[in-house]
Amino acid sequence: MIGLDTNVLARYYVDDAGEAQAQHQRVAARRLIESGQPLMVSKTVVLELEWVMRGYYGFSQPEVATVLRHLLGMHHVTIEDRDVVEQALSNCDAGIDFADALHHASYRVCDSVATFDDRKFARRAKKLGMAPAVSMLS
Repeated sequence: MIGLDTNVLARYYVDDAGEAQAQHQRVAARRLIESGQPLMVSKTVVLELEWVMRGYYGFSQPEVATVLRHLLGMHHVTIEDRDVVEQALSNCDAGIDFADALHHASYRVCDSVATFDDRKFARRAKKLGMAPAVSMLS
C-alpha cells in the first residue's frame, strides 16, 4: 500500500496548465492513482487537500466536496477514519466549515466539544443538532 501526500492528490485533481513541472507531476499522479494498486490517504491529508483546493486554488465548497466524494468513491483507496471523513463532509454540506466538521466528527466519543468559535461553529452546530454538543468556553 502506498500513502499519498497532499501534493500528489492536488496534482491529480488540479490542472495547472502551462507549468511544465506541474504537468509532468500531474501525469505521474494520474498514473499512480489510476493504477488500481492499494493506496491510502490520511485524514490530515484530506484536511490539507480541502484547504489547498479552497484556499490556494480558489475552488468553491461544492467543488471541493465533489473532489472529496470522488476520492471516497475510489475502491482501491483506503481513507483513514473513512466514517469520520464522510460525517465531516456531510456536516460541511450542512454549513459547517470542513476543518471544524472534521474535528467535530473526530470527537464523536466525547460528551461535548469546547470552542471559542461562536458564530461559525457553535451556533451552526447547535442549529443542526450535532452530537456531541458544541459549547462556547467562557
